[in-house]
Parts: sequence; structure tokens; C-alpha cells
Amino acid sequence: MTKPDYGVDAPTVLRNLFLFGSACLFAAGLIHGPIHIGNVILYLHGMFLWTGVALVLEGFLYLLYVKVGKMHHRDYILRFHAWRGDEQVLDVGCGRGLLLIGSAKRLGAGGHATGIDIWSTVDMGGNAMAATQKNIELEAVSDRCSLISGGAQEMPFTDASFDVIVSNLCLHNIYDKATRQQALAEIVRVLKPGGQALISDYKLTSEYARYLREAGFEVVKKRGNVWATFPPLAVVLARKPVS
Repeated sequence: MTKPDYGVDAPTVLRNLFLFGSACLFAAGLIHGPIHIGNVILYLHGMFLWTGVALVLEGFLYLLYVKVGKMHHRDYILRFHAWRGDEQVLDVGCGRGLLLIGSAKRLGAGGHATGIDIWSTVDMGGNAMAATQKNIELEAVSDRCSLISGGAQEMPFTDASFDVIVSNLCLHNIYDKATRQQALAEIVRVLKPGGQALISDYKLTSEYARYLREAGFEVVKKRGNVWATFPPLAVVLARKPVS
């Protein structure tokens, strides 16, 4: 690698969009006119055609997000924090380091960015701590970054350790609600009073916002750029009360 590689999010989803879309278009090419089964008439050509077109189009939109859009979305997320440069930052579910490195580039003396992940290859293609570390080195932020292997629901940090916590497309991968809320409780615990959490996802963001609001946070929800993200993403902005 000579350039950073931030991987393909949910590669199985991307593959299936193109695979099933192509299969539907192939079927549409084989079927011409209605099919009669007894008294039933099936018009399958149009169904397969438009389903195939929709799936392939979604595949290209998702590929555009993976290759270009997520860089814009990273910058969109990070603009919601007024950076001083000396923050202690945590990226929950850092993957191959997109938000982690983006945060580190906004830090100066005294600032540090920590990434925690279990590095699942189901959630991101080629996901591995070594790949993230390579990106850190290529982006020249090794002096401001560190990586921890672990789950979001039980983080090995002391209370009130971080000024800023960021996360993108991570928490929805914790399928059990109780465990997911345990991860949110960990975010509450390790964030400093007055600190800010920036949590981006394509679903369950209302659940995150509700949990953090009930924990006493000041919460605002923002929609991501519809042209840069597919599926559409939202960002939960939550600030922990000072006392």
C-alpha cells in the first residue's frame, strides 16, 4: 500500500445488490410477454426489469459512497465539533481508521485519538488492526493515534477519559438491544462532562438519541448529505452535561 485504503463497508451487501440486480435483468431478458398459468396471467418481464434496474442503481450509489461519499461524510461529521487541537478523542468501531485519522489530523500538541474495534470482516472488507495501523502510518499521524482491540459494550477506559467520541456505522451491528444500550452506557461513562459525542448511522439513530437524552445529554439530530451517503445517514450530536 502506498495510499491509505479505507475499505468497503458491508462488502456482502454491495456484492448482493449487483448479484441479484444482474440476475433480475438476466431473467427480464429471457421473458418476453405474459406467462399464462391456468387462468392466471403473470407479467414478469416488467417486474424483473425494474427490480433489476433498482438493485443495480442502488449498488452503484453504494459504491459511490464507499469510494467517495464517506470521505465527505467524515468531514461533515467532524465539522460539528469546534476543534481546539488538544482533545482526547475516541472512535468507537474505528474500522480502518476513517474518522480516527480525520480526527487526528485536527489535533495538535496534547491531542490524541484512540480507536477501538473488534475488526469484523463482515462489517468491512479487509478489516484488521494491521490495515488500520498501516493507514495511520501512511497518513503520518502515528504520534497522535493508538488502537485498542475490544467491544464497544465493555471499553477498557476509565470514567471521563475523552473530550470527543465519534462513531460511524458501528452501533447497529450490535443486534441485541440490551447490549447495544450497554455500548451507549459506555459512551456516556467514558465521555468527559461537557464533552461531545458524534454518532452516525443509517438506522436506530432515534434510539441512540432517546437513550442519550434520558441520560441527561443535550441532543440534536442532523441528516447527512443525501448526495454523499447511501443509504442515507443521520448524525446524533450529543453533549454531556457539565454537572
